[in-house]
Amino acid sequence: MGKRVLSSSIAQETNSGCVIPDEVVLKRISDKSDEKALLEAFNRGEASAIDRLFCTYAGYLSGVGARYVDDEDLKDVLQESFIKIFTHLHSFHYKGEGSLRAWMTRIVVNEALLTLRRRKASPEVLFDKEPPEVADEAPDTEGLTPETLVKLIRKLPEGYRQVLNLYAIEGKSHKEIGQLLGIKPDSSASQFHRAKSMLARLIKEYKKGLEYGRQMD
Repeated sequence: MGKRVLSSSIAQETNSGCVIPDEVVLKRISDKSDEKALLEAFNRGEASAIDRLFCTYAGYLSGVGARYVDDEDLKDVLQESFIKIFTHLHSFHYKGEGSLRAWMTRIVVNEALLTLRRRKASPEVLFDKEPPEVADEAPDTEGLTPETLVKLIRKLPEGYRQVLNLYAIEGKSHKEIGQLLGIKPDSSASQFHRAKSMLARLIKEYKKGLEYGRQMD
């Protein structure tokens, strides 16, 4: 499973509950001039800038957080993330299209990882030291909606889920992941191998269930 395949499969916006049409949300996120204009409005102290930023990105950032933590922790992760975003947004330097979203994504990911570290006394709880050998099988994500893929990823054990997200979606190297999670790069690679194979099986089971349901109709 390549990084681009998985990340493109789930890096789509979800409705955040704000009264903004989905097509407008998608345009705003991919529109450099609007992103820059939003930052300029915030720096001018326009009250609406905070609401606009939240409504534009809340759905996407919620999806990012949901890949790492369960629903019980997600609300707190998003709340702490937006506090940090609004607190430090004045010092953010715009670097071109997508740089604001990338910066906010890093904040959410870091906050999610921090939440998981607080809940677990030791990384040994999260990660297998020596994962069992499994066949290298790439998940077949064709035909899956982003929402379904996220739900399947959330079924993975926490350690596998973290490494899969960081490597395949966030684009981190195994060395970087090792530094973030306090594990060796080789362990990160092993966890990714295991997570990828487990996800492939979950997807197969899901698709078999759909096919069985269609045959019963």
